[in-house]
Amino acid sequence: MNRIFRYVVLPLLVAFSITPAVKAENSLLKFFTNTTSSEPETAAAQKVAFQPQAAVDDNIAQDITDTNAIIFSAPPRETPEVGRERYDSVAEYLSKVLGKKVVYKHPGTWGVYRTEMLKGNYDIVFDGPHFNSYRMENLDHNILAKMEIKHQFVVIMRKDDKRFGKLSELAGRTFCTHAPPNLGTLTLLSQFENPARQPVIRNTKGWKKIYDGVVASKCVAGILPVANLNKYDPSRANSRTIYTHRALPNQAFSAGPRLTREEQIKISRALVAPEAKEPTAKLRAAYRVGNSFISASNEEYLGVSEYLKNEWGYY
Repeated sequence: MNRIFRYVVLPLLVAFSITPAVKAENSLLKFFTNTTSSEPETAAAQKVAFQPQAAVDDNIAQDITDTNAIIFSAPPRETPEVGRERYDSVAEYLSKVLGKKVVYKHPGTWGVYRTEMLKGNYDIVFDGPHFNSYRMENLDHNILAKMEIKHQFVVIMRKDDKRFGKLSELAGRTFCTHAPPNLGTLTLLSQFENPARQPVIRNTKGWKKIYDGVVASKCVAGILPVANLNKYDPSRANSRTIYTHRALPNQAFSAGPRLTREEQIKISRALVAPEAKEPTAKLRAAYRVGNSFISASNEEYLGVSEYLKNEWGYY
């Protein structure tokens, strides 16, 4: 009954609560018109250590003093200072929407992020689809708003490197890519089911550096979003694609059980409303979201958590 309520009844209630001002393309309604979804490929049996970043500074620790505050977080992909620039205005906006204090909390490291998430200590989170899917399926979160563009990753090699013709031939070869749990890297590892025949990950931070690393022969291959490849090499003068992964939903906001159904509806509506344009401007610019976020449904994120199956701590 709990799964029926969360995946069927709750989205229906949310859908019918949204005012006509929200665009008809609202994905909460699409839940009932598009029930087909493909399951992601099984993730590979390889564990790679999280890459730590600088510890959380004293200012953030001082911010989290109200035990009744709603905690908003995101992965430590940026420094605490940059994180505050991107997320503090969103937290302030949602505080006004809810009528209660929402505080952005930078986790400091990937290890802390995972631990705090699994403890249920984050009430609102903005991150990748595999994390959203996991929280939805295991931590009673609901997905409220998302980036409209899909995530689709491609594996590239130098254009003049003709040694390999398909992805399976690259087991044991070097790949320029981010360290897991980056979704692109996890989709890559999902294609190598034999633990004894895995690609060698060269931790490379930044999609442009991944592309440059392949072109400069620092790695045999690399994985990056097709949208980024189209920007770096639109005519494919320097690279060739040897594998294209299926499209996945993109980054999204989710909210947990400390927020009531009514409060989650308020957040969902607020994040896609015109009034969100200014407070979300820096966040949208950082991830090339476009003019606005759009509404999301739980159903479209079902199964994407599969990519975390072999990441330590989740299962």
